[in-house]
Amino acid sequence: MPRIARMIIPDEQAVYHVMSRTALDGFPFGDVEKDHMVQLIQKYSKLYFTEILGYCVMGNHFHLLARMFPDNGFSDQEIKQRYINFYGKDRDFSDEQIPCFRGKWSSLSEFIKEIKQRFTFFYNKRHNRRGTLWGDRFKSVIVENGETLINCLAYIDLNPIRAGIVNRPEDYRWSSLGYHVQTSNKNDFLSLDFGLREFGEMDDVEGLRRYRRYVYEAGALNSSGKEHANTIDEEILKKERENDFNLSRAQRFRYRTRYFTDSGIIGTKTFVSKNYQRFKDIYYTKKEKLPKPISGIEGIYSLKRLAD
Repeated sequence: MPRIARMIIPDEQAVYHVMSRTALDGFPFGDVEKDHMVQLIQKYSKLYFTEILGYCVMGNHFHLLARMFPDNGFSDQEIKQRYINFYGKDRDFSDEQIPCFRGKWSSLSEFIKEIKQRFTFFYNKRHNRRGTLWGDRFKSVIVENGETLINCLAYIDLNPIRAGIVNRPEDYRWSSLGYHVQTSNKNDFLSLDFGLREFGEMDDVEGLRRYRRYVYEAGALNSSGKEHANTIDEEILKKERENDFNLSRAQRFRYRTRYFTDSGIIGTKTFVSKNYQRFKDIYYTKKEKLPKPISGIEGIYSLKRLAD
């Protein structure tokens, strides 16, 4: 039986909820694999005509909420600049390639295919294996802006709660809400839309507060009908309501402290730079790694683990 054609809205921007599951048994994706998947999404979202609204990488599957943009919104010069920014000036670029890039970089299928193929190469090399990593082709659902979008985004960010992995959704590092809270949306990786734009103008802090409120209220409901379904605890919800879903300074610090275990080197900028020079030969990268300030902890910098 032939495959049913994927539903794609041509020539206009549209939001898609993508989900793909591994063909392997159990939960083969550990911390390093999850980190790499997030890095791939970050990397290729800078090349493709997309805006990432949300994601969650679990032990055997991932969710992605992405807004794709049509190619007619990008000039030839913008396409060339994207190519240079991504591949560098030394790589050959021909104007004859522009139509090909236009078609590829505006394609949801090509975007997800690139991420999954790169991840498969990484996973198989790391685990000394060959063969298929993913199950059936990825699923995609067209998502309407506004209330439908925020519901879908909350559903994605609540995956770790439903799985019983964490008590608070932002405690899970490999999700969009976790990324917003734990890194302050480092490098502006994620959209700050949250599906709230249609409800009026608001600044980024207020947008995040309202989105957290929505996620917590939704996450406390047992919508599955199962007697022992995993939900956000009522006491946790009560405390969040008392704080009007604002993150306190103590909470922000707690989420930043993951760097104390996840970093390779941590300290002042001078300390990190000095010690990096001692060990730079064992980092698998040709580029010079630079100390990164830890948002929320003034004067403290970190360098990522070797595994990253």
